[in-house]
Amino acid sequence: MNTLTEKREVFEIERVSETIVVTPLEELGELDSCPMEAGAKKILQLLEDPAVHNVVMDFHRIDYYGSSALAFFIRLWKRVRDHKGRMALCELSEHGREILKTSKLDQFWPVYPSKEEAVLAVERWMPSCR
Repeated sequence: MNTLTEKREVFEIERVSETIVVTPLEELGELDSCPMEAGAKKILQLLEDPAVHNVVMDFHRIDYYGSSALAFFIRLWKRVRDHKGRMALCELSEHGREILKTSKLDQFWPVYPSKEEAVLAVERWMPSCR
């Protein structure tokens, strides 16, 4: 198999009501951003659906993400915010929490212990409550 043309999925994407749950399937480092960009494009396209408002990032499969991933999370959050939705994170490792804290992005997204809690929180949140 030629690894240059091998297509791999970096994100598992699940839709729950008005929310897209995005689960990274591998560490999101800096070395190979092309598969991550392809996955990011697919997620951003899903947000074009007017019935989709929220995103939950579920980190139960990974421990690490780099600055390219952080840039994608910010881009995703801005798109969600522009559509009057909400973004939350769940099942972050201690290392993942430290990356957020160091980058000062921990103030933008609530973190929940489970996917179910995160989905419930973003689904219950109403834009008029801002």
